[in-house]
Amino acid sequence: MKKFNLSVIIVLTVFCMTACKDKQSANPFFEKWENAYEIPPFDRMTVANYRDAFLKGMEEQTAEIEAIVNNPETPSFDNVLVALDASGQLLNKVSGVFFAESGSNGTEEILSLESEIIPLLTQHSDKILMDKRLFGKVESVKEQANVADLTPEDRRLLHETYLDFVRSGVNLPEDQASELKKINEELSRLENKFGQNVLNETGSYQLVIDKEDDLAGLSAGQIASAADRAGKAGLTGKWVFGLDNPSIMPFLASSDNKEGRNKLLNAYLNRCNNNNEYDNKEILKNIVVLRNKKAKLLGYNNFAEYILERRMAKNPKNVYALLNKIWTPGLKKAKEELAGMQALVGKGSVLSSSDWRYFAEKLKAAKYDLSEEALRPYFQAENVVNGLFWVTNQLYGVAFKERTDLPKPNRDVRTFVCIDHDGQTELGVLFIDLYARPGLKTVGAWCGTYRDACQDAAGKRILPLTYVCCNFPAPIGNEPSLLTSDDAETFFHEMGHAMNNLFQNVKYHATGHVPSDFVELPSQFMEHWVFEPQVLAQYAKHYQTGEIIPQDLVDKIQAASKYGQGFATTEYMAASYLDMDYHVNVSPEAINVLKFEAGTLSSRGLIPQIPPRYRSTYFKHTFEGGYSAGYYSYIWSEVLDCDAFEAFVEAGNIFDKEIAARFRRHILEPGCIDPADELYLQFRGRKPDVNALLRNRGLE
Repeated sequence: MKKFNLSVIIVLTVFCMTACKDKQSANPFFEKWENAYEIPPFDRMTVANYRDAFLKGMEEQTAEIEAIVNNPETPSFDNVLVALDASGQLLNKVSGVFFAESGSNGTEEILSLESEIIPLLTQHSDKILMDKRLFGKVESVKEQANVADLTPEDRRLLHETYLDFVRSGVNLPEDQASELKKINEELSRLENKFGQNVLNETGSYQLVIDKEDDLAGLSAGQIASAADRAGKAGLTGKWVFGLDNPSIMPFLASSDNKEGRNKLLNAYLNRCNNNNEYDNKEILKNIVVLRNKKAKLLGYNNFAEYILERRMAKNPKNVYALLNKIWTPGLKKAKEELAGMQALVGKGSVLSSSDWRYFAEKLKAAKYDLSEEALRPYFQAENVVNGLFWVTNQLYGVAFKERTDLPKPNRDVRTFVCIDHDGQTELGVLFIDLYARPGLKTVGAWCGTYRDACQDAAGKRILPLTYVCCNFPAPIGNEPSLLTSDDAETFFHEMGHAMNNLFQNVKYHATGHVPSDFVELPSQFMEHWVFEPQVLAQYAKHYQTGEIIPQDLVDKIQAASKYGQGFATTEYMAASYLDMDYHVNVSPEAINVLKFEAGTLSSRGLIPQIPPRYRSTYFKHTFEGGYSAGYYSYIWSEVLDCDAFEAFVEAGNIFDKEIAARFRRHILEPGCIDPADELYLQFRGRKPDVNALLRNRGLE
């Protein structure tokens, strides 16, 4: 028998314990963040830190759940509902930071961990929400709770928590519950793979131009940006265009190179539909099949019914009713726009999808003497940010103070503290990340939180940390980032979400979440101010001369404000129909993705020159989750935001502070303390009117 030196064993044991302790203490997620506002120390975080924190976070929450279940005291609102809502703090801490990072800096290591961790999180969530012992405690509180002893927010927490369990399958027999867990795990894997495929295929494509003549029609800024991208790709002396919006959309609108437009748009429309490693057709079909199985296990006819039960829309019938009401005038307007462009090019030419933006821009210039390139010099990114801050100050009295001393996730980010109208109360911290990072940053624009607003155990408001991510063209050399009018509108939109996060004033984590067809109200509401003459006069300044945008350009913007709404409405609505049809379809097993998509669009008369905003294989909103059976939410919320803005129009003052205060009090602050339709009624004093939307889009 081999003998061991006891002293060596003791030394090694102490060393191992010390090393393990050092490893744990070195992980920033296991520490209290001592910097101002407890902002994540981004520069210290590694993939290993994220993994360890996720695993420990799930372990801690599991222990917290066991403590609730095994508590010998009589179940009460505090020892069950409040304790459950407060559980998982470490898990929330790491999740907020990690998923922000995976969206904005999706390195291979980060995306690999995302694929590993998402199924584990799904298992963890199912374990909690299918725990019959825990649900028994919730049921006991629900049956015994004295409504008079509960605040409206308490009652809402109880109602929503109870529904969470029921809708997660806690009442299913064991065999069906086991099947549902497998479905959820596989769905989480497939949805994550779908999104990563879109990111990879979008980032990997390049349209390389090596002849200067093929750049005709493009502005000097567009050409410089393409040359810069080529240089970074090792293609000096050439020009590279990609599938991210700052690259492709100006090219489609400006380039005289029809062959180039065709190639670029074809690549854009066929992302993840190329029968390669990133192809999403089979993944998509499996997602639809599994979602349908899940819905039927839980007692619903289809997945859309399951999703819409907790939305303002309530059911698919109401969604289709709204879509149909807007589709008909939108399609009519689109056909009028097509006829106008056809007249411009003559009868001998047949317009294609890659021609639409190009000739729409030509027609806009002919009708209104206005083009995006004429506007760009007045939409410097920094000025647009300042314009938004001015608007929020006029409406709510808040101010944004930039801080360069606070941690931030990358060098592009700017950080601001939001201060309330009293000049002292800090509402939260805002991070703005404006510029595209092809291949790393998810396309589009979004707003999220590192930490949500709620209250700690002592009743003190926890300051939210919210961020806005966009994909605008980055500055090149001494040239600043110049935005399109659509970019400016996008920034105002995402900042509407950020204001919602900064103003939110709820007690519990769960009552801060609102339905997706209501959550777009604050964002789309902010869009109404971006092109108002009073607002343009504040921020639309020429980046070289400082000249305020001239009145004749403002007049042209106003005159052209409803131009192109046929295209904008039908491309959005086509995607909304596509999303709904996939989730109402009664035989998803029979789906052939391309045939299904073609049938959905042709049956409603979509003209071939207008593809849906998102074709099936890169439709991340619906197949990566978040807006599954919910892409209609933007138009549903637009009914609300147009009607809400009319309150200011009716008052004769777009900065009416009393109306703004009412909007803040009833829409931005309360989360879902009351049902969404009741919150809107409290703000407006009546139900919303769809005619405001039709007028705003010029579709009366």
